[in-house]
Amino acid sequence: MRKRHRLRQKEISALAGSIESALGTKSFGTDDVVDMASGPEYEVILVDGLILGFLPDGVPFLTVRGLLRYGATRRFVTVDMGAVKFVYNGADVMGPGIVACDTSILPGDLVWIRDVNNLKPLAVGKALMDGAAMSSKAKGKAVQSIHHVGDRLWELDEQREDD
Repeated sequence: MRKRHRLRQKEISALAGSIESALGTKSFGTDDVVDMASGPEYEVILVDGLILGFLPDGVPFLTVRGLLRYGATRRFVTVDMGAVKFVYNGADVMGPGIVACDTSILPGDLVWIRDVNNLKPLAVGKALMDGAAMSSKAKGKAVQSIHHVGDRLWELDEQREDD
């Protein structure tokens, strides 16, 4: 990681507010030690030394680890168990594999993907269609995967926990 720097309270509040409005959850706050750094593919947000957020296309969002820690109530896409293996390995989400979603999703929104049984986050992606189209199990790609369990961003944090 390069260009790591500590964020001011005002910057932390702005990032946390943006994440809260998108995901409907409280995340890190001004009491936490929050840094920003250049990661392998994205700018990343480190909270107490762990990569819990990132900025794909400059938009703050939680990583899979961040979603596991803080949870979320909005912008979810729930997939059937047949799709889990593929999503877990970084595949895009296809419309027919979706069993539920937040109907307020718009094309281009960042979303998080979870499995139907455990409702645990598997990946983060960019919506390619709106929530209504996803709910109707429209054919084709519904979500383009940009971060998943086991990718470079996930592995980077795994290495940091071992140190």
